[in-house]
Amino acid sequence: MNVTQQEYLEATRDYVEGLKREHPLRQLFWECTLRCNMACRHCGSDCLREASVADMALADFVPVLDDVAAHCAPGQVMVNTVGGEPLVRGDLMDCGRAIVERGFVWGMVTNGLTLDTAVARELAQAGIGSLSVDVDGTRDDHNWLRNTSTGFDRAMRAVEAVQTIPGLTWDVITCVNSRNIHRLAELKRLLIEAGVRHWRCFTIIPMGRAAADDSLQLSDEQFRDLLNFIVVTRREGKIGLSYACEGYLGAYEGLVRDYFYNCQAGLTVASVRANGDISGCLSIRSDYSQGNIYRDRFWDVWEHRFEPYRDRAWMRRGACSECEAFRYCQGNGFHLRDEHGDLMMCHYNRLKNVKLNMR
Repeated sequence: MNVTQQEYLEATRDYVEGLKREHPLRQLFWECTLRCNMACRHCGSDCLREASVADMALADFVPVLDDVAAHCAPGQVMVNTVGGEPLVRGDLMDCGRAIVERGFVWGMVTNGLTLDTAVARELAQAGIGSLSVDVDGTRDDHNWLRNTSTGFDRAMRAVEAVQTIPGLTWDVITCVNSRNIHRLAELKRLLIEAGVRHWRCFTIIPMGRAAADDSLQLSDEQFRDLLNFIVVTRREGKIGLSYACEGYLGAYEGLVRDYFYNCQAGLTVASVRANGDISGCLSIRSDYSQGNIYRDRFWDVWEHRFEPYRDRAWMRRGACSECEAFRYCQGNGFHLRDEHGDLMMCHYNRLKNVKLNMR
């Protein structure tokens, strides 16, 4: 790691310490449904067509919106409808309008299965501001991961459709695994030709359905290959590619993202789950809920009950107990901790002995 990286890491650490004190809410995820029109191999939520938890009624979520709007400028907060698959809700456009009418930015993550130009028109009329579409590889790889024969073509149809929405901020998300990593260059070409300008790559955390399928995990060598691919792609400048906010990456910090690693869960990011639980972000599948909207006021929980997220000294145990990177890593991403608080995966340890060779 060079001197410039070290300086940016220190600056980021100071920035995060300030966020712990101020914790300005900037993103609120609403798990508006646990139903899904797909049954993907890697689903961390184990979503099915018929969910064990009913969709949360819009009338139950509106008080949360009003509570937040009473305490901060709603224009500075993005409210993301996620699932499951949000588009299975018959009243999704009403949900979006309720969010936008209160001054919030409305965002959504979708698998794109039902997103065509007609749906895009409805989303635009309802005021959608930000949208992410899942494209998990070339046709065979995407369809394999998503357990479908038509998913890729429909996802690419969605990519075409979202480009008709005026003023939309949008990107494509790819979950990289041991099957599709060898064809990322081909996928990059397809996305560029389809007009994609912003692209994020994630790796798959062994939670939910993904916990039972080792084929979804990258080897350490493949993980390095992914990061090297991102570095080279960013240098090319043909598409804005970044690695997800998953964890601290040591020598790769500053090379694969537009920022240096910091976990925003509980600092600027909160979520309301389908059952009403209030948590950090929805990538966290273990139960770190701090309250529930059916018995607590959201803002009271956000202000006073998020201490496990804002003081992470408790994470300094196990593999983290003597780690020299803890000053910057702070125990890695919250979603990489299991229900006992133990670290499931350490990106830094996987990359410790990496020699950068990306020519």
